[in-house]
Amino acid sequence: MPMRVRMRRAHSRAALTAALLAVAAAFAPAVAAAGDPHPAGVPDVRRDGVVRGAAGPVPGALVTVYEAGTGWGEAPRRLGTARTDDRGRFHLTHTPPRAPGAVVYLTADTPPADDRRRAHRPEPVRLAAVLTGAPDAGNGRPRRITVTERTTVAAGFALAQFTRDGGVAGPWPGPRNAAHVSHNLADVTTGGVSAFLAAPPNGAQTSTLRTFNSLADALAACTLSTRGCTDLLDTARPSGGPRPQNTLQAVADIARAPGTHPARLFELARRHPTYTPALDTAPTAWTLALRYEGNGREIDGPGNIAFDRGGDAWIVNNYTYGADPRQPVCGGRQLLRLRPDGRDAAGAPYEGGGLYGAGYGVAFGPDGDLWATNFGFQGRGCALDPDPLFRSVSQFDAHGRALSPPQGWRQGGYVQPQGALAAPDGTLWVANCGSRSVTRIPGGRPERARNIPVGGGALVKPFGVSLDGRGRAWVTGNGSDSVAVFAPDGSLERTVTGGGLRRPLGIASDSEGNQWVSNSGAVPVPCEDGTAQQLADAVGPAGGPAADGASVTLIHPDGTPAAGPFTAGSLTLPWGIAVDGSDTVWVADFSGQRVTRLCGVRTAACPPGHRTGQPISPATAGYGSDGLVRNTGVQIDPSGNVWLANNWELDPVQTNPGGHQLVLFVGLATPVRTPLIGQPRAL
Repeated sequence: MPMRVRMRRAHSRAALTAALLAVAAAFAPAVAAAGDPHPAGVPDVRRDGVVRGAAGPVPGALVTVYEAGTGWGEAPRRLGTARTDDRGRFHLTHTPPRAPGAVVYLTADTPPADDRRRAHRPEPVRLAAVLTGAPDAGNGRPRRITVTERTTVAAGFALAQFTRDGGVAGPWPGPRNAAHVSHNLADVTTGGVSAFLAAPPNGAQTSTLRTFNSLADALAACTLSTRGCTDLLDTARPSGGPRPQNTLQAVADIARAPGTHPARLFELARRHPTYTPALDTAPTAWTLALRYEGNGREIDGPGNIAFDRGGDAWIVNNYTYGADPRQPVCGGRQLLRLRPDGRDAAGAPYEGGGLYGAGYGVAFGPDGDLWATNFGFQGRGCALDPDPLFRSVSQFDAHGRALSPPQGWRQGGYVQPQGALAAPDGTLWVANCGSRSVTRIPGGRPERARNIPVGGGALVKPFGVSLDGRGRAWVTGNGSDSVAVFAPDGSLERTVTGGGLRRPLGIASDSEGNQWVSNSGAVPVPCEDGTAQQLADAVGPAGGPAADGASVTLIHPDGTPAAGPFTAGSLTLPWGIAVDGSDTVWVADFSGQRVTRLCGVRTAACPPGHRTGQPISPATAGYGSDGLVRNTGVQIDPSGNVWLANNWELDPVQTNPGGHQLVLFVGLATPVRTPLIGQPRAL
């Protein structure tokens, strides 16, 4: 080749590279420069990898490694950059992160495949991969990284609540835990589907794998063409929000508002089908729900969930684990603890302290101790006499060591205890479903526990407990269609009726002290004079019509119910209820395989035009998943994941009706600070 031609081509490549760098910088998130040198003796980090899109290797991509900001609005810190070669490969050495435990992630900026010779592009492609928590080669060196549409979907969904303007930032432990969840979706060493998502109880058993691949196909429409980018970014724009400027932000926007234009996004995914298996029809909302089963031999009838300060989930079981529902099982004797990625925490599960057949009550105190209420659940055919076993609560320390004696704490008049919650001063409140009373434990000191009976039929079958900012306890009466309000000293202030209260179960406070109550309409909880078989008969087949009276009631802090209950087609048999960091309301369903999200009193946090109580999730379908069965507890974690307890199977057999998973909707809610003590607090 003549020297002049080679010089012209070299000059052209240099000019194009400079132009692409300038454009990438224009669309990059605001970042903090690497700035301060890393501590002496801490080596730089070497990253090797490849960027691949639906069309194959991506040459000329600007690869950047970031340390996520550690507070809201804090700019991510750029640690190092490189550019891919003609085969899409990159070799990058970067400074180590400055903050201990910081989240490190990588982005790759490139034009669409049909626009790579232009120096300007209006819709940048930003692929991403989460590096924190990624597997290493066994010698401390990270494995080769492969950045694809799939790793971008994983990063965007898991970190959705912390991704703004294409950058990631948020307080501990939210982004850190989210980073680990991302690896349950994609394998950043291969760029493909993670082994966790590909295998049971996920894989072919639910639609999540197919949804995940269809989302990657929607991104592929953008990596392949300028027109596809325009359509993707237009479709992902949330109602009332700004248009995303790149594909990573588009994924995060879809994760936070999954019901926005679902059919349009599906059609976009079908333009260039690349990843299989994929969806055959459009979903009602683009959610990703993961099933967690711990070690596969421990979850049976999970009743409810409580998160500790670091975001680990502590779960109580109705039953001892049994794989065959036809074999009778007795009450659960294990306290489960799952890490955010669904694996058992060190030393878990825990036993002892009188734990037996716990139901809906599990709560942390401000000292870090965990309390569980021993309802005495057991399958039909269990030979044990449950009577002495359902008159206690159990206490564990932050490491899972039992603090209560082998028979549990019994002073306090517990009878089939259900809901429980602690106040900021450590006082624990317990609803005694079998005795029309509550138990108050001042300062979390069990020897001072006092039973508070409520006469006159004002509180029958006490079930759920919430606390407001004044330290008052609000307790649902499932058998009296009421909510009793107790002053901090234990005196009964009032009993609330009306407002649509009908067979109420769960109750949750928002940050302003309003109380949200789930009205099952049909569920006579199996305490006092009820049985599990009567419950099964009352709820009917899964997926049936809504129970008469199925709704949510809002009670103002002064005890006045809002006019009329809130209803939606997605509310068929409401059970658990929770409030997230933006005061929107989440309702679990014991029949419909869905969770419903309602607009709270802070309507500014809802889509434009929404009123208090109006569904944010699809009005008739909610956020559904075929990974759900019959759900009781619902809780929000510090990463914005929504957790639900698969309490009973769809067709429960009373010898062992228990479900065997927790289900996590990835990145769907506004994060909360944990543990939940008193009113919810935003992270």
